[in-house]
Amino acid sequence: MVHYSVQTNHVHLIVEAAGKQALSRGMRGTAIRIALAFNRALGRCGALWAGRYHARALATPRAVRNPLVYVLANVRKHLRAVAGIDPCSSAPWFDGYRGCARRRDDAPPTASPRTWLLRAGWRRHGLLSRDEAPAAR
Repeated sequence: MVHYSVQTNHVHLIVEAAGKQALSRGMRGTAIRIALAFNRALGRCGALWAGRYHARALATPRAVRNPLVYVLANVRKHLRAVAGIDPCSSAPWFDGYRGCARRRDDAPPTASPRTWLLRAGWRRHGLLSRDEAPAAR
């Protein structure tokens, strides 16, 4: 998992995987781990996930930049009045904002990108603005 955003009733993730099987196993393990922690924290038991996820391979710099905006600024899609960096996402550790340094210096809760596209390629289309929002439908 390289980036995430937690909303009130869903999560968005940007992950890297070696293939479909690795992605499937990684998502299953992540879902189990989150469900166990969530249920433990709230003193509940039972299913947490709807049992599905949407996966899409990202093959170009623009195809990577757009989901970065979508995930890191997803709170602004749901709450238009929100400005700045979403504290319920990996955005505070993200180093690709125009005109501002990373907000957190501690170790990020996510993995560093391994692919060129997610590490550097997306930057060909410009750094993100702190107030950029996902495009409206």
